[in-house]
Amino acid sequence: MADQAESLRNLVREKHHEEAKAARPLARVITVTSGKGGVGKSNTSINLAVQMKKMGKRVIILDADFGLANIEIMFGTVPKFNFSDLIYQGKNIRDIITWGPNEVGFISGGSGIAGMSDLGRDHLTTIIKNLAELDSLTDIIIIDTAAGISDVVLEFLVSSGEIILVTTPEPTSITDSYSLLKAVSRHPRFFKEDTKIRVLSNRVDSDEEGRSLFTKLNAVVNRYLKLSISYLGSVPQDKALSDAVMQQTPVSIKKPNAPSAKAYERIATALLTGEEVKEVKKRGMAAFFSHLIAAKNQRKQ
Repeated sequence: MADQAESLRNLVREKHHEEAKAARPLARVITVTSGKGGVGKSNTSINLAVQMKKMGKRVIILDADFGLANIEIMFGTVPKFNFSDLIYQGKNIRDIITWGPNEVGFISGGSGIAGMSDLGRDHLTTIIKNLAELDSLTDIIIIDTAAGISDVVLEFLVSSGEIILVTTPEPTSITDSYSLLKAVSRHPRFFKEDTKIRVLSNRVDSDEEGRSLFTKLNAVVNRYLKLSISYLGSVPQDKALSDAVMQQTPVSIKKPNAPSAKAYERIATALLTGEEVKEVKKRGMAAFFSHLIAAKNQRKQ
């Protein structure tokens, strides 16, 4: 397994060397997660993607929740191919991108990502080449993880330079958010200096409630985990949002002036233009997946 991990790192270094010579831009990778299900994580991913697209960014969502198909259900679009088809069926990265509303792309992870640590050099070379091409096709990649604290979710989070943690005022959501941050902070491959963690308060009655929720979580995280997190913003309880979900259309498209849509617009603006943007280090998808596979290999040793 160590040989495979080193082989992958060499492949990524080779691609980065080629990209440096060609001045190819790297995509910004943002991972959206939650401590428990049902808090609006996938809705957050989709609506932030739509708002960023409105602001002129090319955006692709990677649906990394292997058990559920929330992104395609909310988009009302069924993908023809997924990540497994890229690995095993000879498809290229363009083949497996499904274009949803407002030309926001998404890729279904399927079961392909889970089995990547068992691949040989030829398969890895194909993946790295395609992921490097993905960097040139988009400006921002939003990874929508599964909910909870599984090994797969943790591997995604420790491989990511930017994390958005979605939580709600429900006591169980706050507790599970803390548990997720605790698991991340104690992971042997987590480097807090290289990771920006932002908290989004969802389904609140006011921004004051959202800030209060963050303040409570932040106090415990600072005290017991010594971890730096920041407040990204809040999204209010909104019937227009739940109606849009039932109609399989993002609220940012269905009702762009709804309170929730306006909140997503503010949050997307903060992500793209805020002061913290200057600190963001773009890794690109090839580097992201090299971290991910290295994590899987370490667990197998």
